[in-house]
Amino acid sequence: MGLYNIGGIFGSLLCIYFGDRLGRRRVIAIAASVAMIGAILMATAFGTAQLIVARLVLGLGTGGYLATVPVWQSELSRASDRGASLVANTAFIGSGISLALFLDLGFYFVGSNSVSWRFPFAFQIVLLLMVAGFVAFLPESPRWLVKQGRCDEAREILALLLDVEPDSDAINFDIRDMEASLSVSSSESRWGVFKMGRQRTMHRTILASAGQFFQQLCGINAITLYTTTLFEGFLGMDPVNARILSACIGFADIAGGVVAYFTIERLGRRILMIWTSIGLCICMAILAGTTSNPGNSGALIVAVVFVYMFEGIFSIGFSGLPYLYAAEVAPLQHRAATNAISTATVWAFSFMVAEVTPVGLNTIKHKYFIIYAVFNATIALLVYFCFPETKGVELEDMGEIFLQSNNIFDPPRVARRLPRLHLSEEVDQKRSLSEERGAHALKEL
Repeated sequence: MGLYNIGGIFGSLLCIYFGDRLGRRRVIAIAASVAMIGAILMATAFGTAQLIVARLVLGLGTGGYLATVPVWQSELSRASDRGASLVANTAFIGSGISLALFLDLGFYFVGSNSVSWRFPFAFQIVLLLMVAGFVAFLPESPRWLVKQGRCDEAREILALLLDVEPDSDAINFDIRDMEASLSVSSSESRWGVFKMGRQRTMHRTILASAGQFFQQLCGINAITLYTTTLFEGFLGMDPVNARILSACIGFADIAGGVVAYFTIERLGRRILMIWTSIGLCICMAILAGTTSNPGNSGALIVAVVFVYMFEGIFSIGFSGLPYLYAAEVAPLQHRAATNAISTATVWAFSFMVAEVTPVGLNTIKHKYFIIYAVFNATIALLVYFCFPETKGVELEDMGEIFLQSNNIFDPPRVARRLPRLHLSEEVDQKRSLSEERGAHALKEL
């Protein structure tokens, strides 16, 4: 797992350079192809050295598209449905986890035959081939096209998304907003993410990375990566039942993803993150208590229930949402670089948790969960005081929140003052304005 995470760190950071140079679609296709090479090397491995290289290559590719897909999705979405479209990924992540775990469960019974591990590795190739192939038939980010000076192509894509004419006022407004957003930071290099400047770019990069840091600090990998170990070692289950329960945990992720889809645009990002942190804090505290007495069968049943609850609650506010938030708070000029850095943060702390957890469980046992309970309580406070709400704010308007902020505590207050429109209201308003101007022009003729 550690080698995969290290590859992911470098794959994400490479997007600082290649993200804007190649475009969103091309990076996704190349990254998926690199990951495919890693999967092929894993499935055909005949030695430890090949497996080491394969894991690094797989992580490199995965890190690349994980840093790019949320940016691409957010730039293709309108403000009012951007959250729902991105957190919908959570349900698909849960489906993927379930598929992988049930596949592993099935091949667990094959025995020592090499097919038991070669086929699961090879199965990744099919999914990666789909990603690399289908992305060619999907539109490029209009915001990236505007950044490259290809405004006519951006107009065509925006027109398809809004179902209006390419030269309509609605499209003109959007293009003008994108150009204005770029003009504020056009003189900055890609390393401007580490400078404060008028747009408080470094502040925004830290917020994006902090959200991803919280995703790992909440303890998800301490549960997900070691569920089977937890069920066997702490709860005394036999290997088969432990693996069956572990395989079913993906269903909790799917349920959480569905809840996130229907609540993200109603409640907002902050509310989901705050209440998710509180819920995870409670789950970790209960797990610490129930696993402290292995001889109590009732407590062990409660522990299993709260492992599932932890997974489901996590998926509501911390599975897909940090990727969405990172893409939203980043300025267009530095969006690829900011998301590359924030995604590298996920990989770095995923590596840390994966390495520390076995030691923690073996040395301090159930008390290890108390650490994450405290972390989650702290996360809730940090989100409340420092994270601005981005629900309903156009990506180009996000800069206004930070232009009016003077310190780390200002953005939440400034964001509350910004007006927000539902998609239908926004489009109707722009169409109405377009029609009024058209009617006025006809009268003058």
